[in-house]
Amino acid sequence: MEDFKIKVGITQGDINGIGYEVIIKTLADPRINDFCIPVIYGSSKVAAYHRKALNIENFSLNAVNSVSEINPRRSNIINCTDDEIKVELSKSTEEAGAAAFLALERATADLKDGLIDVLVTAPINKKNIQSDKFSFPGHTEYLEEKFGDGKKGLMLMVNDILKVAVVTGHLPLKDVASHITEERIISKLKELNLSLIRDFGVIKPRIAVLGLNPHSGDNGVLGTEEQEIIIPAIRKANDKGILCFGPYPADGFFGAGSFGYFDAVLAMYHDQGLAPFKAISMESGVNYTAGLPVIRTSPAHGTAYDKAGIGEASEESFRNALYLACDIFNNRKTYSEITKNPLKKQEVEISGIVE
Repeated sequence: MEDFKIKVGITQGDINGIGYEVIIKTLADPRINDFCIPVIYGSSKVAAYHRKALNIENFSLNAVNSVSEINPRRSNIINCTDDEIKVELSKSTEEAGAAAFLALERATADLKDGLIDVLVTAPINKKNIQSDKFSFPGHTEYLEEKFGDGKKGLMLMVNDILKVAVVTGHLPLKDVASHITEERIISKLKELNLSLIRDFGVIKPRIAVLGLNPHSGDNGVLGTEEQEIIIPAIRKANDKGILCFGPYPADGFFGAGSFGYFDAVLAMYHDQGLAPFKAISMESGVNYTAGLPVIRTSPAHGTAYDKAGIGEASEESFRNALYLACDIFNNRKTYSEITKNPLKKQEVEISGIVE
């Protein structure tokens, strides 16, 4: 039975934030070990520090040197950092940034080698992790370089009632308009449509597209991007068989709950999509990097230094991220099976008979 469990790699994130708290609270539920094998990339010492600070009893991690040594019935941890690493709760430190990178580097190497099946990342501090080895706005861009083979990933925020993707992600607001192009919108719609089918099992996805300007430009009064770029992109995507509609004014769309009529929403920029998403489901939402050959999820929240070490952080978002990673892994297996070419298999069988 253990051979069929999904190996879930978990990166520790910023050791001074709530990462270890939400990880430990999630893995303390023994039912987690019934369907997956958690493998934390981090530090046994740091994990023990947080467990003691949170006064969490009856929970321990199996320390190993590599994935080949993991116990399939336990939650495991691979040490990626120096034993002398110092935890300074609620503080942003260079040491914490370096530790977050080392864990991420080791986990992505194992993911690339097929030693783990999926990756769940605890929150990082996007400033203190910067170095000559990590010069990215966040996890998404780092994973694009590692696994994208020239392709961009798609930031997709997920909860039980809403999925929101963005055309432009970690980009200064002043640069957004210049990055909104027909080609980019169509590319994101293709990725989103495929992800809904392959990763979420939606047969004929319906996608809502938001406008860029207030009131979707009011027929050119408040901007022309809708008429010149977004509407033509929607039409071309429709011609390719993608069921997408819009553009809709973002405020009224979310305010009226119109998202309930669609399988996903494509927003034009980061805060346009993520602000309403997090207002609706900050503690339960998941960030999924769609469009890549590997599966990576993370909680929708950040390091939350203000809550570090006091036991008040909710693990719901992290737990949902772990569940979603496993669900997508299984959905991709199903998709792969049902989209295989049956004629190839038949030809092989016939060839074998002839021989």
